Formats: sequence, C-alpha cells, structure tokens
Amino acid sequence: MSGHSKWANIQAKKGKTDAARGKAFTKLGRELLIAVKQGGPDPAGNSKLKDVIAKCKAANMPNATINNAIKKAAGAGNNDNYEEIIYEGYGPNGVAVIVEAATDNKNRTAADVRHCFDKAGGNLGTTGCVSYMFNKKGVIIIEKESTNKSEDEIMMIALEAGAEDFNSDEGIYEITTDPTEFSTVREKLEEEGLEFVEASVQMVPTTVVDLDEKGIEKMERLIERLEELDDVSNIYHNWNE
Repeated sequence: MSGHSKWANIQAKKGKTDAARGKAFTKLGRELLIAVKQGGPDPAGNSKLKDVIAKCKAANMPNATINNAIKKAAGAGNNDNYEEIIYEGYGPNGVAVIVEAATDNKNRTAADVRHCFDKAGGNLGTTGCVSYMFNKKGVIIIEKESTNKSEDEIMMIALEAGAEDFNSDEGIYEITTDPTEFSTVREKLEEEGLEFVEASVQMVPTTVVDLDEKGIEKMERLIERLEELDDVSNIYHNWNE
C-alpha cells in the first residue's frame, strides 16, 4: 500500500506471506468499517464503500470476508470507532512522505508514526508540509496477461469513460483518473470484464527524489516500519524507486 503504483511493487505484493496478507486484510477491514459508519452498508448508495470494496477485491480479499466485514460494521452492537488521520513528514534526503492511518487512539498512533520517522533518520512534519507536492488521483492497474483485450481497446474504454491518462508499462496498463471520475471509470472497466491488481484513490507525487544506496536503505526501513503499524492504512512518497 505504499507509494505510487509501480510494477515492481505490485509483484512484491503478490508474493506476500500469509501473515502479511492477513495484516493487509485487517487494515482493509478497518477501511470498510469506516466507510460503512460514514455512509451505510449499501454500496449502491455509498460511493466510498463501493471504492473500498474495489480496493479489497484488487487485493484478492475473498468476497465472504468483505461481506462479513460489512455486516459486522453495520451491526447494532458494533462500537468500534476509528478515525482517519493523515500525517506528513520527511524521509532521508528530504523525501516527502504522507501516511494515512485509521485509529481509535490518536496519541498512540502519532507516537508510533513519529518513532518510525525518527528511527529511519526522518522527521514528522506539520499538516500541509508535503501534501502540496502530491495530487490526489484515481489509479487503476491492469495486468496485461489478465486480459485478451488489446491495448487500444482498453485505452478507448478508459478514456471514453472519463480517464485522464493511460500508460502501458512493463507487464501492466496504468489508468489515471480525477478522483471524482474514479468510480465511473472503474465500474466501466469492470463491466468490460477487466480485473485489477490495484484500484484506489491515491496521492501521486508531482516530482520525485533520487536516493543513493544509503538513502535507499533508510527509506526502505522507514516504509517497512510504517507498514508494520496496525493503524497505518496507506503510505505515499516521492522517492523515485
């Protein structure tokens, strides 16, 4: 769940251990919970829930697990109360980092996130200190080998549905949308039978930073530490991986 979509990242995600996959599902479950609490359990009338469900499916979360999480969140006896919080800071060599979290204890999460930055040689900043270096975009990734449709066919479907950009990279098609058009584009692609390895609204960097070997080690350590935190949902950065 970290950084801008790159094929290397997706391949790494595919190879996650069962334990890592379980942790990812737990985090997605919190996103489902928050979406249900905010807009109800019916995705037809809750666009945020619809988008989170698509994200869960792209992460190969079983339908039964998704449905159970929604039912649990909508249950009368469910008193779980998570709040979405965004942290901003700097990694090694001034790499901009945005951390999205879902927490029931803001003080604990803030302390944990700050500790991760400190240990990796970075520092947690104030709200707005790096977010201006990112644009919020819908990002959809399709693995080329998962479809029989041609590149031109997929590009036309996406652009006609309202996508901003279409790129063909090694092994994947990457479709970028305005956040307001994300659901429309994603649903049109789904109707055409296309499957996604990633589908979510993300913070996409407008500029990137290159790191030397030492900086790369520190940045990887920061991302690993943050991903280990149960409260952290997504990590975005402008390191040129």
